[in-house]
Amino acid sequence: MSKITIIGAGFAALTAVRKLRAQDVSLEITLIAPRAELHYLPGIIWIPAGLRKRSDLVVPLDNFFKRKRVHFFQARVTGLRDGGRVVETDQGEIENDGLIIATGGRFIKKLPGIENVITPCEGITAAEKIRDRLKEMQGGTIAIGFSGNPKEPSAMRGGPMFEFLFGIDTQLRLEKRRDKFKLIFFSPAANPGNRLGPKAVDGLLKEMEKRDITTHLGHKMKSFENDRVVTEGGEFSADLILFMPGMTGNKWFDNSELPRSDGGLIRADRHCKVEGMERVYVAGDSGSFPGPDWMPKQAHMADLQAAAASKNLLAEMKGEAADATFKVELVCIVDTRDRGILIARNEKRTLMLPSSRLFHWLKRGFELWYLREYR
Repeated sequence: MSKITIIGAGFAALTAVRKLRAQDVSLEITLIAPRAELHYLPGIIWIPAGLRKRSDLVVPLDNFFKRKRVHFFQARVTGLRDGGRVVETDQGEIENDGLIIATGGRFIKKLPGIENVITPCEGITAAEKIRDRLKEMQGGTIAIGFSGNPKEPSAMRGGPMFEFLFGIDTQLRLEKRRDKFKLIFFSPAANPGNRLGPKAVDGLLKEMEKRDITTHLGHKMKSFENDRVVTEGGEFSADLILFMPGMTGNKWFDNSELPRSDGGLIRADRHCKVEGMERVYVAGDSGSFPGPDWMPKQAHMADLQAAAASKNLLAEMKGEAADATFKVELVCIVDTRDRGILIARNEKRTLMLPSSRLFHWLKRGFELWYLREYR
């Protein structure tokens, strides 16, 4: 019986569990994570509007682990040694014959005063803070923006910030108090969201103009204050600041032999194998993979990488060719609370479909469909 360890409990990790178990019923699978829960973060965009609450988005995994015969080891990983064969945690060590790392990324918090902002994708608690602040505010300026990791172009999450921007605008209009607020979208990029494709960028900027959202683009970030955003191209006041910085690797990577990219992520090849290590694979936001600079950090991409990693790990353990690759594609619906804009991109073409109520409901329906496996 082969012992496989998976680190993480997000999209990539759970997809790896499903794919591994489907290929081999005899595997001994151990999953290490702080909690036996999946937090469905794509749904946090609806928390400020009251369309989702914490209990809707936190999925206990006990039944899923029982069905898939997974041993859950509750701990925080602190390091890795012996070529990946031993995972060190705050609750002891776990040995393995094969390893898949799917621990997600870490947001870069180096800008002075960044403690004055809310970073939405840090989790459900952050979205709840946004909800509560919006309820308290009688008016004022709301600034929403994102940046990237200059050393790792793909290590960024801009899509959710467009959704918070348009969602808050729609929410304030439905509450008939939009006239009391000023919305500002900011980014050091002159064309924010460029990974979605030039057509999508133009469409998003036109949507902002239509909604009377001010933009402050193309200026490097300098700092944040309690009531101010400061850039090299000027500063502006704000009563509420939502900001998504670029991403880098987890801190525990420093206590390992893992090869790192310039941006701090784990270097892997197109088969998701960690460079220079045997039977060690990575999937999702933790990895730096070869491919186009627009390759997204999103759940769909993590699922595709986890499927390839699982197949290749088992092939390598059997002495077979570990040659599966993952398809590079971006598929997202930029939700505006009651409508959605569908954007899809692969290495051949880019598609953007106009805002429609159908896409909003499609996104909500996909959530129910996706989570059925884990509930």
